Amino acid sequence: MKYKQLKYMRLRTGRDHQWFKNFYKNNYIAVGFGLDINLSDSLYENWREFNKKFIPEIIKREPNKSRVAAGLNCGVIWTLSKGIEKDVVVLCQDKDKNYHPCKIISNYYFDDELGDQFHRRKVEWFDKSIKVSEMSKELLSSLTAQNTLIDISKYEDELEKLLYGKRDTAVISNDPTIEEPSEFALEKHLEDFLVKNWSSTSLGKKYNIYEVDGEIVGQQYPSDTGPIDILAISKDKKTLLVVELKKGRVSDNVVGQIQRYMGFVKSDLAEENQNVKGVIIGLEDDIKLTRALSVTTNIDFYKYKVNFKLYK
Repeated sequence: MKYKQLKYMRLRTGRDHQWFKNFYKNNYIAVGFGLDINLSDSLYENWREFNKKFIPEIIKREPNKSRVAAGLNCGVIWTLSKGIEKDVVVLCQDKDKNYHPCKIISNYYFDDELGDQFHRRKVEWFDKSIKVSEMSKELLSSLTAQNTLIDISKYEDELEKLLYGKRDTAVISNDPTIEEPSEFALEKHLEDFLVKNWSSTSLGKKYNIYEVDGEIVGQQYPSDTGPIDILAISKDKKTLLVVELKKGRVSDNVVGQIQRYMGFVKSDLAEENQNVKGVIIGLEDDIKLTRALSVTTNIDFYKYKVNFKLYK
């Protein structure tokens, strides 16, 4: 299942950007994760079929890897290989910290002749790079997420201006899924703020945002119905927590979406001794949300407050 309106991605090119030179010189982008298998006949439309087949393959190669970590690897491989269309723009960073945009121009292909970056797409590089100093603080913050491949389409306006010198004129108030455009604008950066301040929240006392090798990977964790805002794990490792931020959407849609995410986590990621819970975070609740949650036993609702003041 391909994500809707997926236009801009960011791909990490290794811990020290060691793969960027090869990517740029040979006009491709790639991922590996030790899965040295040609996937041409296994890129199913149903992501769960892909996970079911290849999570065990990844764990076989790294027996100490958790199902969540293996699922993340599968998600990145499937998304780069199948889940993003041609013409999607991908930003890659070089060793000098500059970002280089490229456009995907081919379907998936497999190559095991150089290193372990087996799963590839041909790209066409733009004739310009983007300096960190040109970016907004919010975009830069999102780009520094530890996940290998992330969706940065929510910064489309800014990226359009950086790449083409223009700005998209779309108006979010015309989107029927957004209840309050002003609320949507405030919540645009709520996720990044919550991740950075997680330890000081009530949820942070019991749960940690999921990490792999000391790096946070639980932000925008990929699933077969779209990225999970935050995936956390209880400090006793017994519970996986799915956190969905209510970005101005209709409340019953939020409940349905988090249930789909929880179903994915339960069937694809949770170990036999783990259960799954959900949390919706929003500015305020309403009767539709209250009614929908009244018949669930494992989803909670948390309010947040925006404290905006002017001082003279």
